[in-house]
Order: sequence, then C-alpha cells, then structure tokens
Amino acid sequence: MSIEDGPEKQGSATPFDAWRLVGELEVTLDVDALLGAYPDRDGPPGRPEAVLETLAAHRVRGAAVAHLRAALFDMRTGNDEVLALAAHPGIVPVGTVDLRDAIGAARELERLASEGARAVRLFPDEQGVDAAFPSVRHVARQAARLGLVVLTGGDVRRFWQPFTGVGATVVFLDTHFYHLGDFLVAAADEPGFHTSTRLLNSPDALETAAAELGADRLLYGSRAPHYEPLVPLLRLATSGLGPAEIAAVAGGNATRLLAGTPRRPAP
Repeated sequence: MSIEDGPEKQGSATPFDAWRLVGELEVTLDVDALLGAYPDRDGPPGRPEAVLETLAAHRVRGAAVAHLRAALFDMRTGNDEVLALAAHPGIVPVGTVDLRDAIGAARELERLASEGARAVRLFPDEQGVDAAFPSVRHVARQAARLGLVVLTGGDVRRFWQPFTGVGATVVFLDTHFYHLGDFLVAAADEPGFHTSTRLLNSPDALETAAAELGADRLLYGSRAPHYEPLVPLLRLATSGLGPAEIAAVAGGNATRLLAGTPRRPAP
C-alpha cells in the first residue's frame, strides 16, 4: 500500500468507537516514523512497505522517516537507504548520526546537508549518550550552522540544554506530559524549540502547550510502526484546539519545518 493511498474503511472499533471520535481528521506529515528494528525488542521489522501500510491505515499521508540501522549499527548505509526514499511521495528522509563519535557525526552532518537532507534525528538513549556529553553540544552547533532541523529523543528536562543559544530548530520527540512544564519554560526562551505530541496524552496537555507557546510548536508524531499511531491521533481529534490549530499540528507545522528550502550554511 502506498502512503498516498487513502485508507479503506476502518475495521472493528474499540469499545468506545475511537474512529468515530477521530472523525475526518487526517495527518499530512508525521514527524516520527522509523525504518528497521530494535534488536533487543519484539516488534515489527520496520520495512518501508510495512511502515507505509501502518501509516496509511491510520490516515497518515506522509512521514519524516529515519533508520534504526543508522542509529545502532552503520550510520552511512542506514542513511543512504533513507536518502534513497527521497523521491517517494509522502516521504521526508531524515538522517541520523552517532553521538558516540563526535568527529564522525559532524562529518556525516555535512554529507547529509550536501545530499539535500532537511533534518537529522538523534538517538541518545539508544546510544547511551548523556545530554552533558560534548558531542551533543557539538552536533547541536553543527546542525544549526547547516540549517538542519534536529529531531531528538531523550528526556527533555536534560536534552534542552545542549541546544540553547545556538539558533537551533529542534523537535523533542519524547516530551512526556509529566514533563510538559519543563518544556514550556525552556521553549519560552527558545523560539526554535518544538515538541512531538506522541506522549502528550493527558486531558489538557495540547491545550496548555498551545495556550502558552502557540499551536505552531506542536507536531504530530507516532513513532510508527513501533508504537500505536491511534493514541496521539485520537487525542488531537478530541482536543479543544480549533480547526486551524489541529491542521497545523497534524502536518502543517512539520511541513513548514521539514519540507521547505534548505537554508544556506552559516559561515
């Protein structure tokens, strides 16, 4: 199934009829999708066709896609496989660097930018890297200089720090609603800070973030196929945000950040 194909009529609903609550909402660009597999976890293999099928079945029309191979085994070949998907409708390739190798990561950022990548994804937890490591600050500065959007995992209460004061555009992919207050106060001073909605599933998290910072700082993310895309979709559909705000969160903001013309590197 192509990511451009419309989903067929949904199958059996949950007891509270989730798809009725979702209504006509569709996501035009998911900021958090993965190819490949976690070798230490049960789960889908994350082949391109399986990822696209999962997304299409959940009314997701496009995705920013990174490769777990690049994060866990082989940075170069994993990134090459993702970059080769650039011509596929609905796919925004996202490069990955290994934060355990600061020099190699910086060189790979240069290569990714030269190949037309718009974003780089960081996997600090999987790579055992702390926010205080010099490599993270080094990568943050390089990405900002190259005009690359950073999509980063990790606890936002620590990982906001390396990205301050460098003009970085960052999407924090693991912001939990327990930690939303910390994100909001950090982002108030950093206009380039954004968050995925994947874990913002409390009754008022999306509304609070929109009220404090604006809905333009929120991006729908699912981490398909390793997590359930319906939960953040349902939360967005039933939120108190207005139609224009919902459309922005459901892909407009991600498109603005990831599908524009790459910036020229700073001198």
